[in-house]
Amino acid sequence: MQIEVGLVSSVALTLLLLLFGAWAARSWRIFSRFAIPGPVVGGFLFALVVLALREWGSIELTIDTTLQSPAMLAFFTTIGLGASLSLIKTGGRVLVVYLVACWTVAIFQNLVGIGLAKALGINELLGVMAGAVSLEGGHGAAAAFGPTAEELGAQGATAVAIAAATFGLIAGSLIGGPLATWLIKRNKLAVETRDIGDVRERGVDNTSEVNEGSVVATAAVIGVVVVIGVYLGKLFGEWTGYSLPGYVGAMLIAIILRNINDAAGWVEIHGKTLKLISDVSLGFFLTQAMMSLKIWDLYDLALPLLVILLVQVVVLVAFVALVVFRILGKNYDAAVICGGMMGHGLGGTPNAVANMDAVGRKHGLQSKVAMVVVPLSGAVLIDVVALPWIVFCLNWVA
Repeated sequence: MQIEVGLVSSVALTLLLLLFGAWAARSWRIFSRFAIPGPVVGGFLFALVVLALREWGSIELTIDTTLQSPAMLAFFTTIGLGASLSLIKTGGRVLVVYLVACWTVAIFQNLVGIGLAKALGINELLGVMAGAVSLEGGHGAAAAFGPTAEELGAQGATAVAIAAATFGLIAGSLIGGPLATWLIKRNKLAVETRDIGDVRERGVDNTSEVNEGSVVATAAVIGVVVVIGVYLGKLFGEWTGYSLPGYVGAMLIAIILRNINDAAGWVEIHGKTLKLISDVSLGFFLTQAMMSLKIWDLYDLALPLLVILLVQVVVLVAFVALVVFRILGKNYDAAVICGGMMGHGLGGTPNAVANMDAVGRKHGLQSKVAMVVVPLSGAVLIDVVALPWIVFCLNWVA
């Protein structure tokens, strides 16, 4: 039996699941322990209900996800508008080193995923999904790039990416803190931190409260950037034959405009409003992506996916412990940052912050450097290189 959930009903259902997921992510220990996002919780639980109805009830649900794409475009545009390259300079040497390390991880995660997918005899696009898309990118990038990979011929790409992102969240949370503690004890590090000062964004108002005017003005800027980005993305594809998803085009245009604005000072960006729109759009599109997840596509891919993800974990641990820790100075701050990189490199920025906070509480001192550098790189600046690299890899192996 086919049941279709129309546009209005799907929006109402999405908002209810978003509220439920936020509550469950806070209240249920298994979700709060690993910092699993509320949209993932609510949407995935609904996807399990859809799976049960399909397998045992002979009922197939079809969700109208028309608004998922506009929400996704808005979210990636807010990421671009927040990517001020001047922050690299003000963040100092540690930020530059850590950011380059993040970009390196993104490059190698895709190469490892593609290589193992080829060796295991599965579509190499799925290797990209189990690489930087889902690990450094998290659930947001997984939900965004999954449909693109499916359009390029990789059946089940979205399910693979979401599953890999969930695995990464848990693995990054379990490994990050213990790795940082091991580095501190093994190297007998003095528990001390240094202050790199305030990292301020030029042309951004982070003090004024959200109001009607700030929401309308910020939404208008986002809308214009989305239209320009999607249009130029289509032109780029027609001229080159190179597939550039609309949300990547919008994000790149937003980055360019943001950094021109930093220099020219045309407008002042309202920080709190930008974050509000970013959070709402991410929550909505990610919940809808999870709701429409076809879990049954994972049946034949479970073992190859597990092999790829386990190798990804081993490679990242080796890189963080043997390379990143050394180039950051082999001190307490470096060890805490390494714990954060495990959370961010496998899961997401909230996991990185949770790991670093746990290490700081364990040793009685929070690393000021780590708490500035890791969130700034992981939440914003990583995408400057990571997303274009992902797009390149998708076109390369397709």
